[in-house]
Amino acid sequence: MAPRAETIPETESARRRLPPEERREQILDAAVRFFADVGLEGNTRDLAKRLGVTQSLIFRYFDSKQALIEAVYARVYLDRISPDWAGLLRDRSRPVQERMSTFYKEYGERIFDHDWMRIFMFSGLAGADLNRRYLDHLGRTLLLPMLDEIRAERGRAPTPEDLWSLHGGIVYIGIRKHIYQVPVPDDPQPEIDRAIARFLDAV
Repeated sequence: MAPRAETIPETESARRRLPPEERREQILDAAVRFFADVGLEGNTRDLAKRLGVTQSLIFRYFDSKQALIEAVYARVYLDRISPDWAGLLRDRSRPVQERMSTFYKEYGERIFDHDWMRIFMFSGLAGADLNRRYLDHLGRTLLLPMLDEIRAERGRAPTPEDLWSLHGGIVYIGIRKHIYQVPVPDDPQPEIDRAIARFLDAV
């Protein structure tokens, strides 16, 4: 049976009765921000306090803390992977450098984000498998096909480790901004394009 709409008691806006799907989205949005702030070891009791609801209300929509983390994973990571990227990378009507530039421009727009970066780092530090699963998915669906396209155009391809090094260098722009909180270019794309050009020149 679908969960019933609940009343959140502490604030005027919270007192509104919300449809179940809207309440679930409210909890999920708050959970993303919560785990980005405190790490995956944060407990649902503190999340409930932040939301102004009971802990039991959270478990009415998510069976366990792990189920909530899985929903956060889908929201922050899987939902940001565009279904168009695989086709973009395999479009041989365009030079591979142009395809890589477009891909990393769109990818950066989605991951150079406070919540993405911090949850990713907290997941790794906690030994959780969220980022390992994400990187495995990214490698299989996007980076290995990218290697195939470089090989098809250039006659040879770098190693997967070389490509991961390029990818990691690009992601590091977001890490510097959201983890280390040091200045980065307002528009990182020119730096990304130069890194791609250097990478392909070395092939």
